[in-house]
Amino acid sequence: MQLFWLAMATVIAVSVTYMGITEGFDKWGFNYVFAALALFVFLMRRYMMKRMKKHQEFLNNQQNKK
Repeated sequence: MQLFWLAMATVIAVSVTYMGITEGFDKWGFNYVFAALALFVFLMRRYMMKRMKKHQEFLNNQQNKK
């Protein structure tokens, strides 16, 4: 799912850039917000996955100590 959000951010950014070049950035520039949002979701999921992995390792260590 992480790669989906990264791919969406890339596709949106490329599409908005192309449309901005062909039709004008004053009309399409605001749509970069959607690319930024998709990139934010990707980064948030990546951060949470790393955090969950560390927490799971901590729980396993606690279980092994008992």
